Amino acid sequence: MGLSRIRPRSARDASPPSTKGRAAPVPNGETASEEPPRLQAVPVLPEPSPDEQPAAATRVMAKVIAFANQKGGVAKTTTTLNLGVALRELGHRVLLVDLDPQGNLTMSQGMNPDAIERSMFDVLVHRVPISDVIQRVEVDVAVSSIDLAGAELALSALIGRERALDKALVEVRDQYDFVLLDTPPSLGLLTINAFVAADGVIVPVQCEYLSLRGLVQLENTLAMVRENLNPRVRVEGIVPTMYDGRTLHAREAIEILEEHFGDLVYETRIRKTVRYAEAPVKGSSVLRYEPSGPAAQAYRDLAKEVLDGAKAREHA
Repeated sequence: MGLSRIRPRSARDASPPSTKGRAAPVPNGETASEEPPRLQAVPVLPEPSPDEQPAAATRVMAKVIAFANQKGGVAKTTTTLNLGVALRELGHRVLLVDLDPQGNLTMSQGMNPDAIERSMFDVLVHRVPISDVIQRVEVDVAVSSIDLAGAELALSALIGRERALDKALVEVRDQYDFVLLDTPPSLGLLTINAFVAADGVIVPVQCEYLSLRGLVQLENTLAMVRENLNPRVRVEGIVPTMYDGRTLHAREAIEILEEHFGDLVYETRIRKTVRYAEAPVKGSSVLRYEPSGPAAQAYRDLAKEVLDGAKAREHA
């Protein structure tokens, strides 16, 4: 089945997240002396007002979106974080889940994975409630640590190993509008868990030929998951990243994407800029690091495109 025939699902509304049991972030510019050195934390965005929060009777489950590409270095973590913050700016309740043992998403919000006592490893393997590993920074983040590198081996011996994440999200899925899953650069058991839990998949694709080839393998993996584990999961969209319009190769890569995948390719182009590398050093999204810059605006545009596309499909 060709990826061009896959159709994404609609977005759904949800209610506000609970902050019970979550550690508060270190104020900007301060570091507790008893903690290991850590990157600079960021201020917390204000909670939506009570008037903006839906009544309990209207609560529905969050839309779960996995960000996946088995090729590394395609701005997957950058897209997960900045799209999540852009959705948060628009008033949506957002949870980011760091499923990558490298912990880049966790570090990008000013936290040190080496100093984290409980992480997504404990959630997936030891069935710790996911609320115990959620930290509230710019958005809520279920954090990762290096322990997650052993999760695939530990999960392989468990019954229902492919559904560990799906079961963990039941606790909080009615507390958010969007749950965004940042996966490792592979199609292993952690990524399979993300696909089983997800309603849709967004694929960040570097504007280079070799990066495009990986879409075929991802399509095959999704087809297997649909057939055996999660019939609802579809490709939500494809995000061209690291785009440099000055090069013929980048423009040709866009043409190939649009020729083969049509409307699945978002119109927003995430262009190359050093801002995406600078922001994580400050423990911040690019939207807080340089809120009026073109890098931040690109993800605001992408957020609106994701939301508009979901509404259009919902009423089609």
